[in-house]
Parts: sequence; C-alpha cells; structure tokens
Amino acid sequence: MQIIDCEQGSPEWFKARAGIPTASEFHTVMAKGKSGGDSLTRKTYMMKLAGEILTGEPMESFSNAHMERGKVMEDEARDLYSFMTDADPQRIGFIVNGPKGASPDSLIGTDGGLEIKTKLPHLMIELLLKDEAPPEHKAQVQGCMCIAEREWWDIACYWPKLPLFKKRLYRDEVYIKTMSDAVDQFNTELAQTVERIRGLGTLKVAA
Repeated sequence: MQIIDCEQGSPEWFKARAGIPTASEFHTVMAKGKSGGDSLTRKTYMMKLAGEILTGEPMESFSNAHMERGKVMEDEARDLYSFMTDADPQRIGFIVNGPKGASPDSLIGTDGGLEIKTKLPHLMIELLLKDEAPPEHKAQVQGCMCIAEREWWDIACYWPKLPLFKKRLYRDEVYIKTMSDAVDQFNTELAQTVERIRGLGTLKVAA
C-alpha cells in the first residue's frame, strides 16, 4: 500500500489514479448487464481507463460550479463530523494498493476512515428517518477499507441546516473477496484491451 501525498483534483492526483480502477467506481466494475451479460457502464469505464493508459491523458480533468460547491460542503461536513466525534480526520490524496486505488475523504486514526456524501434535503430526510447506511455506497466504502487496509469506515451524509447522518461500517470479508475478484477480472480484461490496441498500432507502423 502506498499513500500519495497530493491534493485531490490536482494534476498529480489525476496522474496517480490514471489507468487503474478506483473504489468510487467499484460498483461499475461489479455491474452486470440486464440479461446477465456485459454491463455497458462497465465497458465504458474500461475503455476510458484504456484510453488513459494508451494516451497518458486523464479521462476527466474538469471542475464546475456544482463540483466546487460540493467541495465546500465536504469541508463543512468534515468539520461537523470532527466536532461530533472528537476525531482528527487526516486528509490525503490517493492510496494505491496493487492495480487499484482510492481517494478517501479522510483517514481516522490507525484503523478507520471517513466517506462524506452530500445529499439534497429530501434525500437527507429520508436517510435520517431510515437510519441505515445507503446501500449505493457499499462498494466504495468496502473498497476503501480494502485498499487502505482499515477495519472500519464511517459514512457521513450532509446538507446544511439538517442533522449530520453518520453510520459506522466494518469490513465485510465475503463481500470484499467477491469485489476483489471482480476487480482482478476487470484488470485482466483491461490489460488485454490495451495490448490489442497497441498491436494494431504496431501493424500500422510496420505497413
């Protein structure tokens, strides 16, 4: 495991994560098509990573007003979480562990981490009433625990003027094994795709 000290969203961060599946997209890596075949979103993600490997250019490098607002609210949520838990969240850039990586919102102590999500008021209210961890973030949270080699991970959901939702999740080893196998298979297919395209380039040069 290697922790890369950089600012998330910086050129260094894009370079560190280029060409490898990241925890935020593990749900895409694990996706199945409607009939059980290949998922279109999984295939698209693979093509984007292949493009990064072959061109050396990141597939995304833009920011907009919505994203900038999200960063501001993430800082607000982190401060509120820190106040409520008396924790000292450590901000880092990127973690690489084999051919996969993650950009945790924070690491907590030596055993934990933090994932922050902003949700619109009506979604926050529903979440607070259910008091259950949002299942749509399971792959990302378990992926972060796997990559960062941590035992637990807090998910905090936030919107200004509403209570902070916080739930602690622990490693699900069975799920992590299934997820890791899916990532390994994805990386195998990604490498094969890259080699096929490189072979096409060689043929054209030879001709």
